[in-house]
Amino acid sequence: MDVVILAAGLGTRMKSSLPKILHKIFDKPIIEYVIELAKSINPKNVIVVINPNLKEVEDYLSKYDVKVVFQSEPKGTAHALLSALPELISSKVLILNGDTPLIRKETLLRFCEIFDKNNHDLSILSFYPKREHSYGRILRDEKGKVKKIVEITDLMEEDKKGEEANSGVYLLKRELCELVRDIKENPRKGEFYLTDIVEISVGRHYQIEAYPLAEEDELIGINTRAELSLATKYLRDRIVNEWMIKGVTFYDPSSVWISPSVTIGEDTIIYPQVYLEGETSIGKNCKLYPSVRLKNCIIEDNVEIKDCTVIENSQVNKGAKVGPFAHIRPETTIGRDCRIGNFVEVKKSVIGDGSKAAHLAYLGDAIVGKNVNIGAGTITCNYDGKKKHQTVIEDNVFIGSDTQLVAPVIIHKGAYVGAGSTITKEVPEDALAISRTPQKNIEGWAKRKREKK
Repeated sequence: MDVVILAAGLGTRMKSSLPKILHKIFDKPIIEYVIELAKSINPKNVIVVINPNLKEVEDYLSKYDVKVVFQSEPKGTAHALLSALPELISSKVLILNGDTPLIRKETLLRFCEIFDKNNHDLSILSFYPKREHSYGRILRDEKGKVKKIVEITDLMEEDKKGEEANSGVYLLKRELCELVRDIKENPRKGEFYLTDIVEISVGRHYQIEAYPLAEEDELIGINTRAELSLATKYLRDRIVNEWMIKGVTFYDPSSVWISPSVTIGEDTIIYPQVYLEGETSIGKNCKLYPSVRLKNCIIEDNVEIKDCTVIENSQVNKGAKVGPFAHIRPETTIGRDCRIGNFVEVKKSVIGDGSKAAHLAYLGDAIVGKNVNIGAGTITCNYDGKKKHQTVIEDNVFIGSDTQLVAPVIIHKGAYVGAGSTITKEVPEDALAISRTPQKNIEGWAKRKREKK
């Protein structure tokens, strides 16, 4: 089987400088969902028909094993298929649309199975809409056989609701593709409609059938920002429902946003307004509190991520607690049973098992050992204006509050750093480092100031 993806529309209703099919649902462009769907059924050939003026689309598709075909003029869907005819190499052809990203693989496999079983010449994937759509309607004769497809703009108003709708997905024998050459130009729009191939095929006594196999939400086509938002919501609902079936608890399923590439372990609890993006993996028995955002993260079992915490491109190991109001920046590893508290920022650092930075700290470009205590107000001064430098804090170190560690610097095992210190030199093992000006008390100063006022 060959798959032809029709993706040459300009998408003017999106009101965007970005081509329509490159707009994203979660982390992926619309067209990527369609290509992945096509690839998932192991076709011989995937052909994507695009507009030659959309260089961005051509560049994006270059990373996929697909054949790109240009539709020389924007003359409609039949003309787009005509552009792909020279590339067809198989005995049957599946036609998908580049702006319809939510069709399930299971639906498509069932559709193909029925086509083969019944030995049809042309099959149409249809559905019965519960709300208004711009999709054409499938008209049947008195015996229930498919007669033709009529575009919604050409239907009488009373026929637009409750009728069988055309999804724009077709499976047909290769020979029928040649019938696009016989399709006449629609005089009102000046385009060649692929839907007209149905009436031509019926007239030539080919075996045609339509199958309402798909759910309505699967078949949403994206032409506007509103439809993009709806498609995102439908996919979110599907993903959340699948995870609930697998043992994940959501306190408010309608408020979370989870990318398709995310994985979640059993007995994890997810609070409202949580955003899980990219290649994020959540372990078992975790708790993600409200307003947490994770992107491209590995979160191991029994981790708590507390309110309003952001973690990107990092790993949090078993039993750790992070947040609230923490920011874990890329290339960070938080060790087992660590405690990273409120208003702590960690960047490109490794925090050893059992270590704590409970509040108000910045750790950048640091290697922190096991069972280290980082006091409030501590910062690693890692940037000298030109280069980043590393701070190394070995096991069992205690860093007092309001300490500045000026990198590059090493604090060796078991050392203590007194509160309010600025450390610029290596601290030996088990030493106490203090950097303070001597305290000076001026007797009676405050009283004299008040009297002077």
